[in-house]
Parts: sequence; C-alpha cells; structure tokens
Amino acid sequence: MSKSYLVLMRHGQSQWNLENRFTGFQNVELTEQGISEAKLSGQNLAKAGIHFDQVFTSTLKRAYTTAEIALKEAGQDGLISTMIKHDDMRERDYGDLTGLNKDETRQKYGDEQVHIWRRSYDVQPPGGESLQDVVEKRVRPYFNAEIKPQMDAGKNILVAAHGNSLRALLIILGENTPENINETEIPTGSPLVLEYEDGKRIAKYYLADKLAA
Repeated sequence: MSKSYLVLMRHGQSQWNLENRFTGFQNVELTEQGISEAKLSGQNLAKAGIHFDQVFTSTLKRAYTTAEIALKEAGQDGLISTMIKHDDMRERDYGDLTGLNKDETRQKYGDEQVHIWRRSYDVQPPGGESLQDVVEKRVRPYFNAEIKPQMDAGKNILVAAHGNSLRALLIILGENTPENINETEIPTGSPLVLEYEDGKRIAKYYLADKLAA
C-alpha cells in the first residue's frame, strides 16, 4: 500500500479580503494576518511531517507568496525554485465587479443579484467568469495535463491557489458537485489535506483540525 497526499491551500488573507472587495485577477498583497496564516500553515505541515514532491500555484502574488512562506516554515524551501506557476490556477475573474466592495455592490444591484453572481455555478458576472468557466475552461484541462499525472505517480502535491480555483478542483476530484459546491467555504491560509492510498481517497481534513484533535 502506498500513501500520498494532495494538499489544497488557499492564500492567506489579502488586503482586498480585509476590505471585502471582489479581487479576481487583481494582484494584491497579503496582510500581516495573511502572512501569519501562511507561516502557521507551514508550521503545521512540518508538525504533520508532510513532505512534498511538487508545488503548483497561480501567477497571482498572494498565492505564490503564501506557498513560499509556508514552504520556508515547513523546512521545504528547496521546492520554491521548482514551484510551477500558471494562469489557469488564478482566481475567478469577477469582471466589472473587480475592486468593488461587496456590501456596496449589494446596495447597488440588490442582494439577490449579487448572490447569483457570487454563488450560482453557471452565471457570469458582467464581463467576468462563472465558476463553470473556471472548472471547464481552465482548471480541469490544467489538472488533467499537469497535476493528475503526478498524483497518479504517487507524488505528494501542494496546490496553493484561490477560493474558486480550489473549489473547481474539489468538483474535478469528485469531492463536491456543482449543486453543493457553495456549501464549501475554504478558509484563508488553512491547508485542506486529502490522503490517498493506491489512488483511492481515504481521508480528508483541515490540517489545523487534525493537529488540534
């Protein structure tokens, strides 16, 4: 029996997370809290003894900086130079909503419309992407071409990305469906661990919860 790990880690809190703005493709910095979240993630990975073979991340700074900080704290900073960054793993493009405060957007367009833009699977915000677009046009092709072959080879993989690109991965992996994905809120800077044995997923947990148990 061979065990392997796939760890999904949303970036630490960004400045626009703090300001409650739609961020999308915008390149924003981590806050001090976000940096602390990334450090704690790395420390928890070290405690759990999870050692990675490959790291995938997006081309947005908040994601790859989180990965770099976590890897340093985990004593695996040698992986930083081989980390693979790709546009396909970026956050969902919120189009015309990018940069807008979410509460102000609700006041302007109404709660129901903003809820549809944020949480429906196949409705695009003005000028932006639906979650279905993220799944089918970006993340699924990239996963099948780049990440899945390494998982199939039994490698331990870290994916440091964004709320919606990680939701897309959970759909692709069969952990969620388009119908229930919005029940899954991925916290910032908190590794979600999927354990596999001979290709079958045998466990799923947030690392902080497992270490606290």
